[in-house]
Amino acid sequence: MLGLMLGCMLVVVAVFAATNVATIATTKDRIVEPQSAVGFDADAIVVLGASVFADGTPSGILRDRLDDGIALYKEGVAPKLIMSGDNSTVSYNEVQVMKDYAISQGVPSYDIFCDHAGFSTYESMYRAKHVFGAERIVVATQTYHLYRALYAAQGLGLESLGVASDYHDYSKQLQYDLREIPARTKDFFKTLFKVPSTFVGDPISLDQSGDVTEG
Repeated sequence: MLGLMLGCMLVVVAVFAATNVATIATTKDRIVEPQSAVGFDADAIVVLGASVFADGTPSGILRDRLDDGIALYKEGVAPKLIMSGDNSTVSYNEVQVMKDYAISQGVPSYDIFCDHAGFSTYESMYRAKHVFGAERIVVATQTYHLYRALYAAQGLGLESLGVASDYHDYSKQLQYDLREIPARTKDFFKTLFKVPSTFVGDPISLDQSGDVTEG
């Protein structure tokens, strides 16, 4: 019985290790410096959500992602921004905070699309392709997070690059790194089977004003 339990544990560890290695190894070369993304001809820059404060301001880790995405937009990397995050309840709306922040930094409202159902990294990538119709994207988030996002994007048929928003050290970085291990394994298999996002909905064209996605 003990031998069986140890065997099962070794299998689980091997699966976690293999999927994490595969995720990182196949995406690390697509994490580039901002100038390398300029000629990529992306349809949109996807900024991945993170926690927001009760006062309606972005957390430090989210602000860095936003500053990354806004800088890429201003450099002409893509004509549109997709703010993808969690708006699962009326009282919690990451994407509106993200859009408001970008507007405060000089980005026109009509160039900012809100993906209210980006409940996970995988779902953000799925919806970028299947709802917003993007074919080429640049993803803005921290390096530890980019591997998973780019792996999902690639597996779902999106041409993608990532630009890291590693502007600061984060007090919870070890926690983020540890949490990312099972998250990469989960998204590896979701990508393998191309699992639909929790909510898909009607297509939203990036050729119109992003203001249609508010509310």
